[in-house]
Amino acid sequence: MPRYRPFSLTHDPARPTARGVGLVRLFRGALLLLSALQWLASAPALQAQDAATPILTTVTPGSPGDTLTAPNVLENISSARGIVEVLLTASKTRMSLVPGAPAADVYAYNGSIPGPTLVVREGARVIVHFKNDLPEATTVHWHGVHLPADADGSPFDLVEPGHRRDYVFTFGKGTAGTYWYHPHPDMRSAYQVAMGLYGAIIVRAADDPLPASLPEKLLILSDNRFRSDGSLDFPNPDSPEGGVDGVNGREGNVIFVNGQVMPTIPIRAGEVQRWRVVNASGARVYRLAIGGQSFLHVGNDGGLFEKPIEVKEITVANSERVELLVRGSGTPGSRVTVQALPYDRYVPQTRPPDWDHPRDVLALKYSSDPPVRSIKLPSTLRVIPALDTTQVAATRVIVLSQGLINGRAMDMSRADITAHLWTTEIWEVENVVGMDHPFHLHGFQFQVLDHDGVPTTYRSWKDTVNVPKHQTVRIVVRFDDFPGRWMFHCHVLDHEDMGMMGVLLLK
Repeated sequence: MPRYRPFSLTHDPARPTARGVGLVRLFRGALLLLSALQWLASAPALQAQDAATPILTTVTPGSPGDTLTAPNVLENISSARGIVEVLLTASKTRMSLVPGAPAADVYAYNGSIPGPTLVVREGARVIVHFKNDLPEATTVHWHGVHLPADADGSPFDLVEPGHRRDYVFTFGKGTAGTYWYHPHPDMRSAYQVAMGLYGAIIVRAADDPLPASLPEKLLILSDNRFRSDGSLDFPNPDSPEGGVDGVNGREGNVIFVNGQVMPTIPIRAGEVQRWRVVNASGARVYRLAIGGQSFLHVGNDGGLFEKPIEVKEITVANSERVELLVRGSGTPGSRVTVQALPYDRYVPQTRPPDWDHPRDVLALKYSSDPPVRSIKLPSTLRVIPALDTTQVAATRVIVLSQGLINGRAMDMSRADITAHLWTTEIWEVENVVGMDHPFHLHGFQFQVLDHDGVPTTYRSWKDTVNVPKHQTVRIVVRFDDFPGRWMFHCHVLDHEDMGMMGVLLLK
């Protein structure tokens, strides 16, 4: 049984036992809510106190020459056909995350934030030689990937400081899409991701229906918060500010794209680009829009849709991925901003005062070259078979409340749901509180049937679905293989760490 990490970021009390951790989490959840409400009452005094030691709140956007850079790609050290073998190390280091700011203590994969991208083709067998050089235990969770339970990087399989672990799994046919990886130690995921541990996975298909000539951009969205000395701002979780973070999930006031602040994507008028967008933020939801033009939404968590969908904006909840086609509809030499529009995911009592302000994310800079000719795009991308809902082994209700699932906090010694291999189930995920909760299931992709009784108009493969406040989302999932213990949880990472997580035992 893995050891439990303390929730506190500044203290190291005796670790609770597995049997008692549920009560500890319930008590801490109550304290978080209470401290958040206390913060509201004392906000003016806190603001006056903080004025003497301001937290870094503004940064200088990049110049038009600061173009978006892609993370490094993990080097394949294997020469065997169909094998991708890579080295991945998590370590503590110092670097400046914001232009002009002092260096800060951070965590990084292979020395970079974001970590290097794992790029493979369908059918590849992946071997990841992972080393933990952090001062604390961690895991690597391969988010959205269908793989054996012992390779999932769940809290059941901690890698202690100085230790190594090999993650071995295969990307099967039909898995082409955009995924990501990040730590998943119990009660420490939010902290380790915020410290810089996250990276992307791109799985390519041999028969990708989109033209290979499309320029492709990987956009890993994240946010963070800093003190005036450049260090990352983590308030004590037992403080009023920490209580607000516990309720809302910790949001940063600086938005990054691939670790850059307000980068620029060069584009030519008439050009079509393929964007793979990953929301690696611990809590922030991005409602993306480009003023005056639309996106062509072509894929979700598990890859491409059957048909493209034209949208004016796209909402990406934390841990979700989307694939978009962006056409350069501006005039040569012009510049346009991609923004995150306001999105109210909060309970009213702890809603940030600036939640309704749009935020600049990146810029599109049009070259002065004349427009290029339009490229022909396919009207059909692939076939996604519907999961059979006429032969369902079980229909379950999963109730999401503040910090709890089905009224209980996470306990790793307990199986919350027991299901069987080669069966199909329908889960009704009901959010009974006044803030959004993104629901994530490890190891298995599902299809969304409806939102509050309104059928989904298109079929896709998902591993995370946002459940808005006071709404219900029905999903259908097929458990084809890979027995073991699997996690399901809210992907607001502070909520997950507080205990908003359960265990699915598949046998």
